[in-house]
Amino acid sequence: MSGVDVEAHISALERDGLLLGDAAAAAGLTAEVPPCPGWQVRDLVRHLAYVHAWAATHVREQREELIDEASEADVLGGGPPDAELIAKYREGHANLVRALREADPGIKCATFLPAPSPLAFWARRQAHETAIHRFDAQLAAAKARAAAIPSPLDAFDPAFADDGVDELLMGFAARRRYKPGSTEQTLAIRATDTAGRWHVRLADGRRQVERGDHPADCVLEGPAPGLYALLWNRGDSVQAHVTATGDPRIPDIWGASVQVRW
Repeated sequence: MSGVDVEAHISALERDGLLLGDAAAAAGLTAEVPPCPGWQVRDLVRHLAYVHAWAATHVREQREELIDEASEADVLGGGPPDAELIAKYREGHANLVRALREADPGIKCATFLPAPSPLAFWARRQAHETAIHRFDAQLAAAKARAAAIPSPLDAFDPAFADDGVDELLMGFAARRRYKPGSTEQTLAIRATDTAGRWHVRLADGRRQVERGDHPADCVLEGPAPGLYALLWNRGDSVQAHVTATGDPRIPDIWGASVQVRW
């Protein structure tokens, strides 16, 4: 894990969760969420409320196995009525922050990505889950109000974004399969404002990811916040900040094959 420590992740989760609630209220629950086709803000808030409660249960109850995730239909069709939704979301977010802050550093519970400890995993995962969806809510509010679209360079701290790219590449991406092409393809990712360097090899239906700077068929280069938003498929707002050189098909393969909803 690079970038920031456990307490910094919890502080980021606390800050971004509050900002998400503010942006959701400003947008209105029926506003569209541009990066999430088919979702309204109410769906985004219900999703985060569920995820925060799911994460907090693992930590507070020290679950030895991952709790089965509810289906998207069940999550988006359940929860409190609209009039209570944002308040209940805020309550659950605060509960998660407390659970992480009060947890013993040596807590033992289930996780699903590599991390130095379960507490480090849950703090990091929830910080980035909330940060990306906070940005979604801010994009929704901007669209609903016909305001200027927020820039990821203003939305994310470079060190935090670098850490988020690392989590995505070294954690999620290595676990996901993709539709293989006829030849091996490689992608280099280089941050211009941090030391972040990653190399992705697409072959045999798998992604092999390592830290480091190596020659590649395509190179994505730009500020860490821009890379963070782009690799999480929030690319419409970052095209001016990230450059792609080499084979132009490879970023499209990435965008089509790395879909993380939970």
